Amino acid sequence: MSSVDLRRGDKIKRFKSSYSLQFSDDNLQEYMNVLGMIFSMCGLMMKIKWCAWLSVLCSFVGFTNARGGDDSKQIFSCFMLSVSAVIMSYLQNPTPMTLPFM
Repeated sequence: MSSVDLRRGDKIKRFKSSYSLQFSDDNLQEYMNVLGMIFSMCGLMMKIKWCAWLSVLCSFVGFTNARGGDDSKQIFSCFMLSVSAVIMSYLQNPTPMTLPFM
């Protein structure tokens, strides 16, 4: 057995992936917070129940897409506003929700 190293050091190249999971323009959380607040205001002011439920959905999506260093007060206020829109719309009119397209 020979203990000679047959690898060529000048031919070794470090692997660099061209695919990156880093998104620099990912503003989905901010968009969902704005949509959630708009839908919750429509649910509160116009008493539209499906808008209130959409605001809850938008606030959940905004919460799940939040990064660690984001402002938790804005996320919490959007979620509480959407929940209050659902509660107030059902307190004012306790009948089941009817969809406008059905």
